[in-house]
Amino acid sequence: MYLLHLYFENARENRNGEVCFKKGDNRLSKWSLLDSNPSNRELLRLIATACGGTSLIPRIEFPLQRLCLDPEQMQMECVLALHPPYETAAPGTLLGFGIRVVPGADSLPPGGEGAVSHLKSKECHHLSSNISIRNARTGLGNSYFFLLGYGPKLRSHDGTDDFDFSDPFFRRTRFYSLFHDHARLTDPVEFLTRLHYRAVKCRRLAATHVLERLCRLFKKYFDIKTDCWMEGECDFASQWQGLAAWQKRAVLPAIDASRHLLDAYQKSSKPLDTAGLIMFDRPDLICPGELFPPWATLMDRLLPNMQFLITADDLSSLLFPGRLRVKSHVIATLPERSTKPPARVPRGAIVLLDVDSRLPNLALMKLSRYFKEQGRNVILARHTAFMTGVDGVYASCVFSRAASQDRLHKLRNYYGDSLVVGGSGVDPATRLPANIESLPADYDLYPELGDRAIGFITRGCPFHCPFCIVPTKEGMPHQVSNFGELLAARRKLILLDDNILAHPNAVDFLEEMAVRAIEVNFNQTLDLRLMDRNKARLLKRVHCSNVRFTRRAYHFSLNDDRNLEEVRSKYELLGFTGKDNVEFICMYGFNTTLAEDVARFRFLRSLPGAYVFVQEYLPFPGGPSPNLTNFFDEGADRLIEELIHIVFPQNMKSMEKYYRWVSKLYAQTFGRLHRGLVDTIFRYNCRQNRGYYLATMAHLFR
Repeated sequence: MYLLHLYFENARENRNGEVCFKKGDNRLSKWSLLDSNPSNRELLRLIATACGGTSLIPRIEFPLQRLCLDPEQMQMECVLALHPPYETAAPGTLLGFGIRVVPGADSLPPGGEGAVSHLKSKECHHLSSNISIRNARTGLGNSYFFLLGYGPKLRSHDGTDDFDFSDPFFRRTRFYSLFHDHARLTDPVEFLTRLHYRAVKCRRLAATHVLERLCRLFKKYFDIKTDCWMEGECDFASQWQGLAAWQKRAVLPAIDASRHLLDAYQKSSKPLDTAGLIMFDRPDLICPGELFPPWATLMDRLLPNMQFLITADDLSSLLFPGRLRVKSHVIATLPERSTKPPARVPRGAIVLLDVDSRLPNLALMKLSRYFKEQGRNVILARHTAFMTGVDGVYASCVFSRAASQDRLHKLRNYYGDSLVVGGSGVDPATRLPANIESLPADYDLYPELGDRAIGFITRGCPFHCPFCIVPTKEGMPHQVSNFGELLAARRKLILLDDNILAHPNAVDFLEEMAVRAIEVNFNQTLDLRLMDRNKARLLKRVHCSNVRFTRRAYHFSLNDDRNLEEVRSKYELLGFTGKDNVEFICMYGFNTTLAEDVARFRFLRSLPGAYVFVQEYLPFPGGPSPNLTNFFDEGADRLIEELIHIVFPQNMKSMEKYYRWVSKLYAQTFGRLHRGLVDTIFRYNCRQNRGYYLATMAHLFR
């Protein structure tokens, strides 16, 4: 983000006024210099308060009444330029928002969020109606509104820094020193050690980008010998100890800024090139006299796209490099909006609503064929759509989860009795009329299918698993189509059959797939317990693929731990090796125990080429509720330790869902968190959310 305008009312030192950082219509000064005085020190704090977030500011233990002109409340309005991809989707997006600060006690306790609140758009007095006016973010996000602020006295952690994001409000450390002299910055030794490991040992792009730039600039501007920093082994404790005091002071803000940028933009390969705002109160105390020009130049080159705002004691005598004074950033402008009017819905059209399908919805494709053959216009909409002047609205809901039901509720409120709803998420007994069910699918409805066909050869299953909707909805296995009808001249097939291997003609189906060289995605998985030597031989001849048909893959299911050795013997018939991709769908959360789940995962890890996709049980309408009363036993901690050490070569992101589910159930059952499981959840993904997760889970057992 860049800060373009700040308006304030009833500030203690600044009273009422505004500050504009723009130069002309589309440029912004990279460096803005202010005299050091109480008003400008307050201005930095006002900016931090406005952009810091309503959840963070009350937790900085700063008496907010020192910002307000007693006895009035104080309010601020800001205009920011946002930057893709982390803050907005489109370049040139401007955001306006307002903040109200109400004087409170001398020290606000944690949780005193009432002292800082959002202004409604009608309460904003200065923002133009030409920009988007929304609530400011609360401050719990990691990359949105990237802001750093540094006070005149900077001290670093020494073995006390938290690199594990245990504090859900960690973002306050990014500007805490503007409010408190005792605030501490990044532990340089620990950060450089971790950065070196990720850059040199693990060869991570972002870490390498940061370390290489720090090495180059520290060496050039402060004569720090950094040659060994990129070597295989480096003792950063001794390296830091060997620096002069002035060198430590000079580079500490650069190290702290690098740490926060690397944390904030974990998916960027060059986080130091990200746009944001950095404020310094009296950096001339950090690097006085002749040390200031190289320090300013280092910060300028380290962070080429940052907006800097600094205060200094005597600007006329400040040795600020002239070439930096004239630097500016371009503020991107939004492309002109098209004046073309939105497309009108043809009167009398039929709307087909795909409420929640993960795949193209076959029932809607058949309905589309039916209405198009009548000469009707058909419109497909996803999730929800609210249109007038249509002749009919047909919605298909596959899942009964809360989000799907919420969408249906909104649709029913809008369309009333004219809405026709079907699908397994509503009523398993609802079926298309036979004359529509027999029609071929309309592939024009889902052009993303491309050259892929989709449909059923058979429906039904002979088993009556209590968690499964298929026996109720489809009955025993029976053939409903043939390959000629289904493929429609295509060579790729997403097969939706419930249990094709249970059909008496399963061998014939497999042989026809092999002879016709059809690429098949067995989307609903195969039952490995029904495999025999003949079926295994034929299945190996079939080109089994993932749903996008980008690689060969096999899909099986394993929903309990019964007869695992029988499964192993059937698996061996297929002759898989570690080079194969064999996905097992494992349902959890119905009636298995932790011990049984771990037994499944342990077993699958022993199979060459196998990996897991976990799927939580969601009851279908009228289906049984889960039974988890005995999920944990006296060996729960030992089993969780074993669980987190069962690592599959791929798809561990799927296992993370199971870890989170177990973690929540563990907290509810035992009144505490399993820290090893929490550490595993946040070891690789979304590390910045760890503290918020800990705080949220703590409410389960308070």
